[in-house]
Amino acid sequence: MAVGRIGVIGDIHAQHVRLASALAALEERGVELVLATGDIADGAGSVDECCKLLEAHRVVTVCGNHDRWLLAGTARDLHEATVLADLSENSRAFLARLPRMVEIATARGTALLCHGLGPNDMAKVGPDDFGYALATNDELQNLLRNGDFRWVINGHSHRQMVRPFPGMTIINAGTLRPHSPCFLEVDFEQEVVLVFEFAPDGSIAPAPSRIALR
Repeated sequence: MAVGRIGVIGDIHAQHVRLASALAALEERGVELVLATGDIADGAGSVDECCKLLEAHRVVTVCGNHDRWLLAGTARDLHEATVLADLSENSRAFLARLPRMVEIATARGTALLCHGLGPNDMAKVGPDDFGYALATNDELQNLLRNGDFRWVINGHSHRQMVRPFPGMTIINAGTLRPHSPCFLEVDFEQEVVLVFEFAPDGSIAPAPSRIALR
């Protein structure tokens, strides 16, 4: 069944308090589905609590590069790196079964949920990329050339963005980390994205900004 209105949560990085607030707000707004772009691991909060929240709210979640690194035991010298041994068995199992990509049927075409671009969780497109940077971005060009997806919903860059390309629009959900934390509501039927930002005190700003999907 195609969905008309969804919530999207970007890179989480153990921000369990903001995650709980975002999920509660999206539930209150009655979205049909909530998506998360991964990178649950590596942050100052509780990865265990994040996994519990995502599972309890049935959030469709993909694996980010930080989650992959955690499970492989690599890049553990990162600032605020999560220690795998400190996680519960349920959290480890939850992270281990996260897919790289998920296809979502929307009221305005098929969306691809991924962390980076397609199967490459390290690839990205930024709002300042133009010309040569776009032409040499193999993952982006492959997605555009194949034409399988009307929407790509991703994270990784931590920069919230709605950027149209010929036949495909990238919706980047940003991050829950302290620098510019936010989450999205995407209304495919009304063709609008609402951006909900967190205030410094952790509350959600009352008036979301609106970005047209056209």
